[in-house]
Amino acid sequence: MDEWEIAWTEAALASLEQIVQSVACDDVAAAESLRVELLESVEVLHRFPFIGPIYERDRRGRTREIVCRKYRIFYRVVEAKQRVEILIVWHSARREPRLRG
Repeated sequence: MDEWEIAWTEAALASLEQIVQSVACDDVAAAESLRVELLESVEVLHRFPFIGPIYERDRRGRTREIVCRKYRIFYRVVEAKQRVEILIVWHSARREPRLRG
């Protein structure tokens, strides 16, 4: 089985960093543990890019999501390039994200 490339968008990297920094304000060890768990969740997509269900609010059916703790990781699979694009990491208590195209 081939491994797929994982590509983080700037928005996804920024959201991950913001989440980790927010948790670190209260507990640095917990923040690092969360970072590791989120990254490990994404690593599964190297081998199983279609594991996440299609995000129901994406009318085109191109966006998928996986969940890690209280966080939703939104991504798109680009089959032609065998690439998974991580779009954003989102706390599940927040309103739905606005994802482009």
